[in-house]
Amino acid sequence: MDRSIQIDTFSRFTQVSRETINSLIKYEKMLINDNKNLNLIGKSTINNIWTRHFLDSAQVIDFIDKNDNNILDIGTGAGLPGIVLAILLKDRKIPAKIYLIEKSRKKVEFLEKVSMRLQLGINIINENIFETKNDLEYDLIITRAFKPLKIFLPLIHKKTKNFKKIFIFLGKTGNNELIQASKNWNIEYKQRKSITSDDSIFIEVNKLEKK
Repeated sequence: MDRSIQIDTFSRFTQVSRETINSLIKYEKMLINDNKNLNLIGKSTINNIWTRHFLDSAQVIDFIDKNDNNILDIGTGAGLPGIVLAILLKDRKIPAKIYLIEKSRKKVEFLEKVSMRLQLGINIINENIFETKNDLEYDLIITRAFKPLKIFLPLIHKKTKNFKKIFIFLGKTGNNELIQASKNWNIEYKQRKSITSDDSIFIEVNKLEKK
């Protein structure tokens, strides 16, 4: 899809200002430039950044409200979806604090550069989420393209306290992963179809208990 059409599609969906689009254009340029050395996104997706990464990340924005005081993006990598959501929240004047956890020091340096250049004020944590000794006490937790449910759910159950909701982006295997997960977990969730892929979903988990 032509880049200008992608940007128009993104603008129609998010209804953001031109200033916000310009911030995303800056982020796009930094992604493309640093991807040569950091492998931030798949090379096959470079021509579809606005749809494949930005719009895909943005589709949860309407489910974030002013009562979500702090948001954690686990395994953020290139800052997807965390950076995109921080830009959109700034546009909507929602004062939630964004936290990104990433184990790669080089990717953390990239994220710090983006946050500083776009004046996002994001809190970036250079840790391996599986090794952190701290409890994760956040209102909203998000993960995209991180780990399958069979790995992610035990991690969340062990590490988190008092979350309100968790957004999990699931690909082609999402429905099957949910079926398998339900054998071991009581999961209270809402399922929504991805707007960028016919065979992908994302879920909003409100309660998670071990069977």
